[in-house]
Amino acid sequence: MARTRRTSVDASLTGLVGGAFGRLGRAGGLVFLLAGLVLSGWGAYEGAYAAGWAGTHGTLTVKQCEVSYPGNASRSSRKNRRPVRCEGTFVSDDGSSTDANAAVRVRRQYAPGAELSVQQTEPPTAADAGDGDYLQSGVDRAWRWFGAFFGGWVLTGLGVFCLATGFAPFGRSRVSFDAAWEAAGRGATRWVVIGAVGVGLVGAGVSFLVSYFF
Repeated sequence: MARTRRTSVDASLTGLVGGAFGRLGRAGGLVFLLAGLVLSGWGAYEGAYAAGWAGTHGTLTVKQCEVSYPGNASRSSRKNRRPVRCEGTFVSDDGSSTDANAAVRVRRQYAPGAELSVQQTEPPTAADAGDGDYLQSGVDRAWRWFGAFFGGWVLTGLGVFCLATGFAPFGRSRVSFDAAWEAAGRGATRWVVIGAVGVGLVGAGVSFLVSYFF
């Protein structure tokens, strides 16, 4: 009698734990899905401006550049991030837009008089407002952002897989990978996952590879 009661209790606990991990897998899938969509959207937005497909292209003639690091930044973080703000005068290619108080964030310092190829994402609200938004443009930067865009596809594919099957890629999962993969094959889920992850990996690899040739 006691053994039967213990068996039923163990079965109940197993069911509760399994259900919890199943929900955890779907919650993780939702996080992956949202992260992938955000990363792809961000990469597409920044890439479009860096490539010159959006905004107003022009030249920013540098007056001065300043480097500012957070007070608690480590030495390696300072070396890798290099948040440099360059101020100067922006003139669009067609001469229709000028901004004497333009500023752009770049990776390194430039000497006064240097001309930077930039994209105006938002014009200033007034001639002397100094609130215009600019991004440094360039084919290499655009391809890196496109790499991030395709990288988001990988996260999106993983998110769809976990959300549809309940598989948790971290910790102990109620659903084994083999069982989840078999379940995904009963509908269109498997092909969606293969397509998203495959296109994401190939696209990200090609984008980062091409960026080094420019």
